Amino acid sequence: MFDAKKLEALRAKYGNAGGEVMFSEESRRVAAVQFSAGGRRLMPFAGVSTFLDAEYRPDAADLADFGGIDIALVGVPMDLGVTNRAGSRFGPRAVRTIERVGPYEHVLKVVPLAEAKVADIGDVPFRSRFSLESCHQDIEAFFTKLYAAGIVPLAVGGDHSISQSILAGVAKTHGPVGLVHFDAHCDTSGPYEGSKFQHGGPFREAVLAGHLDPERTVQIGIRGAAEYLWDFSYDSGMTVIHAEEVSRIGTDAIIETVKKVTGGGPTYISLDVDCLDPVFAPGTGTPEIGGMTSREVMAILRGIAGIDVIGGDVVEIAPQYDATTNTAQLGAQIMFEILCLQVINLKRKQQA
Repeated sequence: MFDAKKLEALRAKYGNAGGEVMFSEESRRVAAVQFSAGGRRLMPFAGVSTFLDAEYRPDAADLADFGGIDIALVGVPMDLGVTNRAGSRFGPRAVRTIERVGPYEHVLKVVPLAEAKVADIGDVPFRSRFSLESCHQDIEAFFTKLYAAGIVPLAVGGDHSISQSILAGVAKTHGPVGLVHFDAHCDTSGPYEGSKFQHGGPFREAVLAGHLDPERTVQIGIRGAAEYLWDFSYDSGMTVIHAEEVSRIGTDAIIETVKKVTGGGPTYISLDVDCLDPVFAPGTGTPEIGGMTSREVMAILRGIAGIDVIGGDVVEIAPQYDATTNTAQLGAQIMFEILCLQVINLKRKQQA
């Protein structure tokens, strides 16, 4: 039944309120990072694009403390390690162009850019665009420096081989870490054609180097004809959850598995966008039919909030294979979710 008194009350409260005026404490907290004092909101299509609209600090890497930031968003535009379609070198640029991701994670109730010092510090500086080996040396050196300064990094690749050298940098500070790995492929094959730096084998190399603890590793979304390549995952003690199992056992069961396997120790999150079905993420070099949905991936990420996330990456976004830009949009959203997990973890440690 129509309530005239309720309408008058709403008119009194909202009738002359501008778009910047919020009444709940939670909404005001979000609006504070979106509106200027005059009530203007930044145009999402104007200005210089950065990861998740974070402050751009390309000078940070030249400073001993990286400018006092807590979390560094880093581009790693290198795809010399692919075995199929190249193009993920353009992934960081594509993700930077995505607008309207955040500022509020409504399920976790986090406003990451308001709750931590977050900055886009640019891309890893490579000495040569042609040398796969020197690129990996540069990645390891850059992330070693980040971790030594106490910074939590979140990277956008690039092909999945970058995770191998990032984990080498991680291990110098944290020792062998746990891993939550979303992918269509386990990426635990051996070297190909004389090179250990290729996107099908970063996690075998990381285990053998003592950088990754296989007993604290969960691989989610695995499927496809490359299954015969992944004996190392099983022999080393990794927990493998195939894409076919996701809908059968449900995201809640996967969340509990992740929490149990990773335990309370430092954990890295790595997400290859081909973990998703090509319907959701066609812009990748090695698409596999029958993958996860974006809703499933986000539900799992949100569900594992509270684990000790000390770094992460989103890789294999090759935008030229996706005319819709959906893959880059998805990559930016997943980056935002991982950032929220990192902020939650930082706040937990600060309050301990």
